[in-house]
Amino acid sequence: MSDMTIRPLERADREWVAHFLDDRWGTTTIVSRGKMRYGHLLEGLIAVRAGEHPTAAENSDAPLERIGLLTVEYDARECEILTLDSLVGGMGIGSALLDALEERAREAGLARLWLVTTNDNLASLRFWQRRGYELVAVHRNAIAAARRIKPQIPIMGRHGIPIRDEIELEKCL
Repeated sequence: MSDMTIRPLERADREWVAHFLDDRWGTTTIVSRGKMRYGHLLEGLIAVRAGEHPTAAENSDAPLERIGLLTVEYDARECEILTLDSLVGGMGIGSALLDALEERAREAGLARLWLVTTNDNLASLRFWQRRGYELVAVHRNAIAAARRIKPQIPIMGRHGIPIRDEIELEKCL
């Protein structure tokens, strides 16, 4: 998408992120490996494009439309990817956000990027593996503990698959 820009999340994006996560995920709370975070307070990247009005591309004051979000948490040697969402499927927005993160991580000298998804999320498993991420662990029955922190996690997931396990993927840089 030629009119898309990837940039770091800014303070002005926080309210949008909170509403977006609440609409998309049912809450701003993110739980991974037993740790709770507030998604709207995380670092991350956002994909924006010029608004739909015909002269937006030429007008630097035109409103920008937020079309994708990636949230992360860094530590000294690695980065956990916590959410990745695109508002327009099939346009490469998620891949562009991920490419930008990988570039930044390499520049910062990080050793790996990693994430956790659930056993029912087949589309996610396909997405990540196609981009070079490898399965490194299955945390059996980890969702039971996650539900104690975040009771909104459903019992049944996509395709009628019970949500039980956290699956960890990584990409070494």
